[in-house]
Amino acid sequence: LIGVAVSVESEPSNTMVAETDTDGNYRLSNIPLGRKKIRFTYLGYQPLLMSEINVTSAKEVALNVELTESIQHINEVTVNALGKDQTVNDMAIISARSFTVEEADRYASSRQDPARMAGNFAGVNSTSDARNDIVIRGNSPLGLLWRLNDIDIPNPSHFAVAGSTGGPVSIINTKFLARSDFMTGAFPAEYGNANAGVFDLKMRNGNNEKREFTGQFGILGTELAAEGPFKKGKKASYLATFRYSTLQMLQGLKLKLGTDAVPNYWDYSFRINMPTKKMGTFSVFAIGGFSNIDIILSTSNEKPKELYGQQDRDQYFRTNMGVLGVQNVYFLNPKTFLTSTLSQSFQNVGAWHNLIYRDTTTYKLNALSRILRYQQMELRTAFNQSINHKLNNRLSIKGGYFAAWHNFNLVDSVRLDSSEAFQTRADVSANYFIIQPYAQAKFRVTEKLTLHAGIHGQIITLNENGKSIEPRVGLNYNFAPRHTVSIGYGLHSQMQPNYIYFFRTNPANTETPNHNLGLSRSQHFVLSYDFSARQDLRFKFETYYQNLWNIPVYGYASGISLINGGASFSRFFAKQPMVNNGVGYNYGVEFTVEKFFSKNYYVLWTTSLYESKYKGSDNIWRDTDFNGRYIINLLAGYEKALDKKQKVTLVTGMKLGLAGGRRYSPADSDSSRKYKDIQPKEDSINTLQFQDYVRWDLRIGLRINALKMTHEIMIDLVNILNIKNPLSLTYAPNPTNLSANPIQTNYQLGFLPLFYYKVDF
Repeated sequence: LIGVAVSVESEPSNTMVAETDTDGNYRLSNIPLGRKKIRFTYLGYQPLLMSEINVTSAKEVALNVELTESIQHINEVTVNALGKDQTVNDMAIISARSFTVEEADRYASSRQDPARMAGNFAGVNSTSDARNDIVIRGNSPLGLLWRLNDIDIPNPSHFAVAGSTGGPVSIINTKFLARSDFMTGAFPAEYGNANAGVFDLKMRNGNNEKREFTGQFGILGTELAAEGPFKKGKKASYLATFRYSTLQMLQGLKLKLGTDAVPNYWDYSFRINMPTKKMGTFSVFAIGGFSNIDIILSTSNEKPKELYGQQDRDQYFRTNMGVLGVQNVYFLNPKTFLTSTLSQSFQNVGAWHNLIYRDTTTYKLNALSRILRYQQMELRTAFNQSINHKLNNRLSIKGGYFAAWHNFNLVDSVRLDSSEAFQTRADVSANYFIIQPYAQAKFRVTEKLTLHAGIHGQIITLNENGKSIEPRVGLNYNFAPRHTVSIGYGLHSQMQPNYIYFFRTNPANTETPNHNLGLSRSQHFVLSYDFSARQDLRFKFETYYQNLWNIPVYGYASGISLINGGASFSRFFAKQPMVNNGVGYNYGVEFTVEKFFSKNYYVLWTTSLYESKYKGSDNIWRDTDFNGRYIINLLAGYEKALDKKQKVTLVTGMKLGLAGGRRYSPADSDSSRKYKDIQPKEDSINTLQFQDYVRWDLRIGLRINALKMTHEIMIDLVNILNIKNPLSLTYAPNPTNLSANPIQTNYQLGFLPLFYYKVDF
């Protein structure tokens, strides 16, 4: 848009106003330091206000904004703030919100991790100190879809367990993120193969006018980032980041991270953006990470306390993942653009375990025996295309497809007893396609009423049961100034984790009875009410009901169900053939009170009350693993400039988290001894519950704006009260008393101080 007026609110100087040029570019210079509000106005379009924009002395701020055309031309206009519920994807109108890099960096104990940040939002349960799994409205974290720059990506976590969507440390570096979306239900038609939620991440472009650098040192890693133009005066730019684990260098601090082993990891990302005159804009982007940890217990003379592994063996674990993509955005005309993306991704997970045999009286090591080894690799080649067309100021449509070829390899073997040979549980190399066409439309019936509708198709060639057609619809009504009501419906489906299809329930033969499992399905019904009391204060109420079916369960009467999978360091191993006969439901209400950052402080309070039930093949309704029934999060932060020019700013924050304890099952001691792992009593699944989860975190730091440099020093004090929250049951036999109960309770992290120092220049 040409001639959009861009101004800094509350700044009287005329230098605080600019207009966009023929390409929509603009520049505001000499902005005073501190957090600002930027207003965009243009005749015939709805005005927009962006708040919480932090201006520092080192790095330029790039704001890319979309304006909404008015249906009716009116004499009086109201400037609307860009709320967190207004998403980057304007087809997402319910159970969705955008987030910024600053939120991931600002919230106490978020560890600059988008997944841990999302754990503060309504409807999200993130009560594991050891992992960043996202449990949305009682659903398994397996139901989450990770997407980056319009492509589906593997689990972006270091030390990722096969079939999971989380882990201890995120590969996603917030320094390369632009404003992104997080969705918790009834998401638009372009998203598929997910039953719970969507993390739709966007990479930002590097600065195309000025070279900028960032260095950071902290407990969780040493980082470097660089961005800038390839050539001054040209529009092509680059952005690159690299991070390496510093835990090995900090061993002398003896921080209690849940393990005595030293986790090693490193990750990277880059994006190259290349606008052209005739062929549109090309971008090349990549992320990746490598991690390994060796948990060696055989050399210890004391009983171990491991948060990340079993306590009767040495464990060696290796993971890596990577994504490489090439994208082109081409404008066919001013109202139509085509997006094409070619990508290659991979994920590799491997482990081997050595069982420890000790003297029953002295605890000394007698022998080691290899009992487990597996290697799983998935390679995915994908091509996606979408076309966006704006017919007029009322109707916009988007259609496209995702086509991906998957190559899957798995070798898995186990020895249950030292006198037995290894049993092969899986030995497979398979190929299959996933094809997902979709179409969706946004129709603005009036200035106040907007209809969203779409349909998603899915074809998975792994077996004959991988087809679905899924309608999605939503309605948004601004029935009064600052008041909005929305309703949404979505039918969703998802395939099972790859390895589930290929495990042999009987190692004596090569049959894979779970190969023909169908898609798990869910229906989402959502109603929400949003009230913007002031420009910086919002109240939101949302209620939902989710119906789930086609969940894999055992073929005989049992309470085992895959609805409970995906939130631990252990894979779910199906010991018996499974069928798609399981069902479940989730329902609840969510409340959010959010005071956006203004007058030097912010507050976020979320409360979720919910119920999550399922029924296995024994036809008994039970609580899911994730049915804690309530979640309360209270976050607040205060920033105060210590001088008039805001060169030195004190930054503080806190978080208080309360949640119902996780459900768990009494362990079958005999079966656990046989498999050397926790095996539940199948007739008593989830009849027990851990105590409520309680954690209080504090954050304090300084931001110093020096000449062309910004320094930031932050300390997070996690679980400052050192509350002992239970995590799970663990198999930990006592070699000096073999008759003692081998089932023990594993506890989460206690008090943990984290710090980092960052410099931008």
